[in-house]
Amino acid sequence: MVWLGVDLGDARVGLALSDPELTLAHPAGNVRVYGDSFQALDEVVDVIEDETVDHVVVGLPLLLDGTEGKSAKKARRWAANLVKRIHSRIEEGDCAITQPPQVTLVDERLTTVSAHRQLHQALVSGRKHRPVVDQQSAVVILQSALDGARRDEGEETER
Repeated sequence: MVWLGVDLGDARVGLALSDPELTLAHPAGNVRVYGDSFQALDEVVDVIEDETVDHVVVGLPLLLDGTEGKSAKKARRWAANLVKRIHSRIEEGDCAITQPPQVTLVDERLTTVSAHRQLHQALVSGRKHRPVVDQQSAVVILQSALDGARRDEGEETER
């Protein structure tokens, strides 16, 4: 079982993958999108196929007050288009997977701040943050989802 984290950006879409035990998230690269994150859909589907991803976690950039702005609506559209793209590839027989992964959106408020902090703590110079901050943000998004799933599972076990 592997999960994929996705951080949508205007220049790059950051990706992160989990380990098979769903314990740790690690960077899996960026997809350059030149102002249109929808350009990344096919490459993300390729990663889903190559890594046999069971669950995709897309960052939902809510406003600080918790409401949805234009960026959150765009993330919802992107996730819906990802699902459509996967289904059409499966229907066309042009896909290595037969079951589409679950796709969920998770609150990603302040993940970029957290990603910059982690890179700084890892002694990555400020100038070198830009090319890796999107994938580090994807790591933060995915790790948050993995930790939440583990907490939920623990609560189920206690009942």
